[in-house]
Amino acid sequence: MNQKTEDLMPFRSFRLALRFVLPLALVLALFAYAVVPLVDDMTLRWFVRDLDSRSQMLASALQEPLLDYVPQKSQRKISQLFDRSVQDGRLFALAFCDPGGKLLYKTVTYPVSLGCPAPQAKGGMRQSLVNLPQGSSVHVTESPLSQGSNYLGKLILVHDMSYIERRSEETRKYVITLFALLAVVISLITVFVAHLSWRGWISAVKGILRRDSVTRSHSNTPPEIRPLVGDLRALLHEFNVERRVKDSSPQLWTPEKLRSLLHDELAGDEVLVVSNREPYIHTRTPNGVEVKRPASGLVTAVEPVMRACSGTWIAHGGGSGDRDTVDRNDRVPVPPSNPSYTLRRVWLTNEEEQGYYYGFSNEGLWPLCHIAHVRPVFRSSDWEQYVAVNQRFADAVVSEARTDDPVVLVQDYHFALLPRMVREKLPKATIIMFWHIPWPNPESFGICPWREEILEGLLGSTLLGFHTPFHCKNFIETVDRYLETRIEHEASTISYGGDLTQVEPYPISIAWPDMAEQPSVAESRSAVRQELGLPANQLLALGVDRLDYTKGIMERLQAVERMLELYPALIGRFTLVQIAAPSRSSLDEYQNLESRVRMLAQRINKRFSSESYAPILLKIEQHGADQVNRLYRATDVCLVTSLHDGMNLVAKEFIAARDDERGVLVLSQFTGAARELHEALIVNPYHIEQSADALYRALTMPEAEQRDRIRSMRSLVKDFNVYRWAGRMLLDAARLRRRERITEKIHSHSRRSLRRVV
Repeated sequence: MNQKTEDLMPFRSFRLALRFVLPLALVLALFAYAVVPLVDDMTLRWFVRDLDSRSQMLASALQEPLLDYVPQKSQRKISQLFDRSVQDGRLFALAFCDPGGKLLYKTVTYPVSLGCPAPQAKGGMRQSLVNLPQGSSVHVTESPLSQGSNYLGKLILVHDMSYIERRSEETRKYVITLFALLAVVISLITVFVAHLSWRGWISAVKGILRRDSVTRSHSNTPPEIRPLVGDLRALLHEFNVERRVKDSSPQLWTPEKLRSLLHDELAGDEVLVVSNREPYIHTRTPNGVEVKRPASGLVTAVEPVMRACSGTWIAHGGGSGDRDTVDRNDRVPVPPSNPSYTLRRVWLTNEEEQGYYYGFSNEGLWPLCHIAHVRPVFRSSDWEQYVAVNQRFADAVVSEARTDDPVVLVQDYHFALLPRMVREKLPKATIIMFWHIPWPNPESFGICPWREEILEGLLGSTLLGFHTPFHCKNFIETVDRYLETRIEHEASTISYGGDLTQVEPYPISIAWPDMAEQPSVAESRSAVRQELGLPANQLLALGVDRLDYTKGIMERLQAVERMLELYPALIGRFTLVQIAAPSRSSLDEYQNLESRVRMLAQRINKRFSSESYAPILLKIEQHGADQVNRLYRATDVCLVTSLHDGMNLVAKEFIAARDDERGVLVLSQFTGAARELHEALIVNPYHIEQSADALYRALTMPEAEQRDRIRSMRSLVKDFNVYRWAGRMLLDAARLRRRERITEKIHSHSRRSLRRVV
């Protein structure tokens, strides 16, 4: 080959490459032109089907209140119900027609042209798409309302469909962009191969085109593209599922929905929960073994999830009667009255408990993560026990797993190393780690001598949850400071050691209680005051906490003292009942705290008390859930003045207990709950006068203002319940697992296709 021929080779290769690249681009363009209308049609049908399902669920949710309001002809209540419902961005209007076809109630947005559609059979629900005169389209659902055999009329729900066109346009752009990227990638590969060997390039492309021609004649899809079409459909399905969940009414989060989600999205119903504290404790008493539920926010939040999903809860067995109640595999079915899941107990020696729990966890990590001005203490011996116990629990998870792909919910700072340990034994497991306490800034966390080991352990999780976005931000910045990782800040993901961890905020909540069997608020108020020896009209404030230096109990008592100084007319008329459940009593810091709290309460009582009156009733003892609930219903004010708290479920429990829509919540700005319960009286617990003024304002707040504030908070707590908290985590974990599988499939197929081309 002469020099001139060699000089022309790059240009010849380029021209030859263009001869294949341009037809290939044309084929992809034609294919996209054919596929986009199909995707538009399929997307429209999905959206309409979703609106059908959504309308049915919303109609079902409105049935019960309408059955109460319609017979009573409660115009105001029905209008309020309709106005609240149409605040949903998708729901455009609501109306109700009587059996004769007369429009009785409607929202102001209800189109006049719709009127009352023709009568229908009482037992059926009719759904249709209607074009309004002004050119817009709406989705109309007619739901009959009957009370026994009495047909009351029909509920009409109107959904705005304008957003469907916007979503379809987004999908269309997504598909077109995908095909454009495919065209670019395939073109680059073709040009690269042509420059390596133009004869081999021509031969390879001819082979591809021959196979492409044969494939098109059968299925109109090139073989290189066909697998990606399936993946595209899977990604569209994922998008549709996420949109349905986000758009669905929050009232629908129930144990049944959570169980269904677990089965549908995680392909199985095996759930393993790991926590230090067990949900049920068996204790030996003179009357035999008794079972109790510990006063724990973690147990309050997670136990309803386990009842809904079944599975196994792995926890430390610390009760004096725990060994007497388990089988030979250390398992016991719970709850005792109606078993719905299994409790697997892990036994620890006194030395292990002292080092792992009291030492590293609660003298080290607890004060490290809480800004409460208590110095953390780290000892090598405590760390060794912490590592050993984490391994013990990880081994228990592996032994309890019936499959190689369980869902593992790891709870709290006691098990920072466990996700990585489980990942090494069960690489396919879906591991969800929820950190119930705050996460400090990188500088504060740097105090820990084993910071890298803790971060590596947590990054064994599929999903890592915190209560607030601020705690997520602190964690990501800490990882960025101390580990070599790849962090995608927009996606909130961290890639480390070949594993991808999603970091997300999941504000924890409670299961909405059923108050039907509870004593009424009036009965609770009377009984509690009688038991405490207080007058029937005594103003009552309540604090419910563990005896912990992060809970602001000292500051709370000081605020009560300051309020009585500023407003002496309340002396004799006001009492604070402070429940302080003993916690970690073997630690010096907690012993000192108990002594200081007792001394301060005695001093305040001595200053303001009389023969039959003391402003503070301090109860350093455990209280059952029913006892606490009675106090919630009896009190006028609930005080939550934590100095630093991940969430604080006491605030939400108080809100849920007040079905009378009375009572005031005074809430510390340093709790996660303050980011949700904006209608509470938010205070800085370090500012004693501010807390004292807030307490006085709460005690003297008009009933109308109390009702407006607590009604809004009750709606939020009811909608965003513990099942929604768990459901969001499980759904995100399923999405990550599905995306990882699709990505691996695409990469695998791309490698095979490239080998065939070369």
